[in-house]
Order: sequence, then structure tokens, then C-alpha cells
Amino acid sequence: MKKQTVLSMEQALSLPSATLRFAQLGWRVIRLEPVIAGQSNPGDPNRYIGNKVADNDRHSYFIAPNVGKESIAINLKEREGQELLKKIIINLDVDIFCCNTIPSRYESLGIDYKILKKAKPDIIWAGISGMGPDYPDIPGYDPAIQAMAGFMELTGEVNGAPTLSGIPLTDLKAGDEVFSGVCLALAEKAETGKGKRIDVSMFQAATSWLMTILPLIDFDCNSSEVTRSGNEHKKFVPSNAYKTKDGFIYMAQGSNIQWQRFISLPKYAGLNNKLRETNNGRVKDRVTLHEDIGKIMLKYYSSEILEELKKIQIASAPINTIRQVYDHPAVINKSTSTKTPSGKKIRMQPMAVDMPNSKKDLDFPPKYNQHTMAVLKEAKLLSKEINLLRESGIIL
Repeated sequence: MKKQTVLSMEQALSLPSATLRFAQLGWRVIRLEPVIAGQSNPGDPNRYIGNKVADNDRHSYFIAPNVGKESIAINLKEREGQELLKKIIINLDVDIFCCNTIPSRYESLGIDYKILKKAKPDIIWAGISGMGPDYPDIPGYDPAIQAMAGFMELTGEVNGAPTLSGIPLTDLKAGDEVFSGVCLALAEKAETGKGKRIDVSMFQAATSWLMTILPLIDFDCNSSEVTRSGNEHKKFVPSNAYKTKDGFIYMAQGSNIQWQRFISLPKYAGLNNKLRETNNGRVKDRVTLHEDIGKIMLKYYSSEILEELKKIQIASAPINTIRQVYDHPAVINKSTSTKTPSGKKIRMQPMAVDMPNSKKDLDFPPKYNQHTMAVLKEAKLLSKEINLLRESGIIL
């Protein structure tokens, strides 16, 4: 596949997570950030979140999603900035334009699909927003979307408060939808020669994951089926987290055959009775069954339990800390990495899927506005034009 050029007006996490996947494929990704007069912390606010890593505008929260990219800054609130954007798209032969601002700003910033399509008819355009163009003023903040999409209602202890996920699920889901949507659009373009508009609603993308929950409403479900259940699975019992002598493990059983293998082990043999022979029976007896299993698990070390369950092919795992995940052989062998300006190697998350010819070692994220001059020269602007743009506040 041709190495694509992506111009992305991005900030926060949802869209940077998508364009990171393009950078991992070796595509050229240019971040487009705003020029705002008098701003003390210019560009993407995420640049300034977390510990300072390299300098004032490259802090820890910003690093991993933005490796392997370039950075330019243009004032798109002015007509001259919008014309400059079109010139860059044309002269750099930009294949894909992305943005994650609210839809009500598309036209005023000159980034709407209809506008950019006139400059480059075959451009692929992708936008992420809170709820899509039908709700043009709804911002897309992950915690608020988790709340709105019911994720918080489904997360936490049965009698506890609604709880956020430990990772920004809706941000990352939206980013993955941009990645897959663009790849599909490229396949279509190879056949038709035409570009495409892709609108990703964080809310819709999030609710698409409720396939085991939303349909239950029309099945006249009990209210307990569509709310929090702690660490246990509502439909497959026993599947739960259990405390051992030295930690916690998770065990998941998905069939009656697995249950029979489980109770074949001497320490669990006493758990069986007529009601528990079927999953439906175990669901009815779930509270007592989890308590009975928990009493047994507490008597043994995690390693002993996990080894036995592995032998009988019962899905189980230790509940690792993040440091333990960091040191896991499967992660170490797949990690991506970057180097700070001082030369320190930073290990990062693996790619979602191994891809041939992908890039696992990526350049450190750019400083704000780092590549503007180089990109403008590549776009065939003369020094006189560049000076005029700087004088008028379109660029810095």
C-alpha cells in the first residue's frame, strides 16, 4: 500500500490515538495545531499534562499517542489561514484529513468536508465528535461519554457507586473507528477513485459495544441484568475474581463441560450438586457458589491454583499490576519505543496487531510548531509569502 499523508487537526486523545496507528504503519502524519495570540501554553492542551519529559510542551501524557508525527501551527480563524490549509493539502498531496473539534466549528474554520473536497476532490475526511453532526455543539470528553453511554452504570460493585473505567475506553474506541473507517475508505478509493466523509460519534461508537446489554430491554429482562455486577459475569457462572493466600486471580468458565472439569479436581469436588450441573442452575445459585469457591481459593497460593486450572484448560489469570504487565514477556517482545531528546529510551504500548513493515521505534513527539516552516517550503510558498503570513498572525 502507498504510504499515505495524513493532515490531522487533533488534540486530546481520541484522534491522536487513531493517527498514531497510521504513524506505526509508516505513514506521514502532520499534526495541525492552532495559533492563538497571547496563549501561554499553545497548541494541544495535552502537551502540558503530566510530568515534564523534554521541555515545557512535551509532558508525559502527551508522549505515547504522538510519537512519529510532525507539528505545524496555523490560525484557521482567518481566511488567509484557511487558504493556506488548502494550499498545503494540494501541494503536499494530502490523502487524509482528520479533525476532532465540535461539528459546529467545521465551516467557520474552513475544514468542512465540502470545503476541502473542492481543494482536493479525492480526499478522505474523518471527524470525531461527541455525538456526531446531528448534535454539533456536544463536546466529546471520555468520562462524560462513558456516563452517557451507560458504561459507568455497568461498572463497579453491585451496591456501589457508578464507576469510570480505568482506561479512556470511549476515546480509544472512537480512534479505532477512524482507523478502520479510513482503511475501508482507502480500499473503496482504490476501486472508485473517490474520497469519502467519515463521521465518528463517540457516543454511537460506545453504545455499539452494548450488544450484550441493550437488546435485553426488549427481552423483558430483570433490572439486575442491566446494571453493575462487580467482577462477576452475569451469564456465565462461575466467572469472577477470587482472593488467594497471596493475591487475586480471575477464573472464567463458559460451559457445563468446563464445570465438570473444574469439579474433577479434588479441592473443588464438594462444590457440585444437582442445581449446579447446568449454567442456568449455577446462575440461580451464584451468590452461594461464589462464596463457596472463595473459601477454597483463600487456602491456596495463586500459582498453585493457576497451574491446576491451566492443566484442565479453565481460563484463568493473575490480576496483574501495571508494573507486572510492563514486565510481561509478551509485552516486552512487542513493545513500541521512542527516545527522548536526551537519548533515554521510552518503552510504550505494543501495536494492537502485528503488521508487516510497521514502525516499532518512532521519533519523539514534535514540539509545538516545530515543522511549520519546513512544511510551508514543501508546499512551495516563497519566503515573501511566509513573512507576510507571520506578520498577519497566521503562522508564528
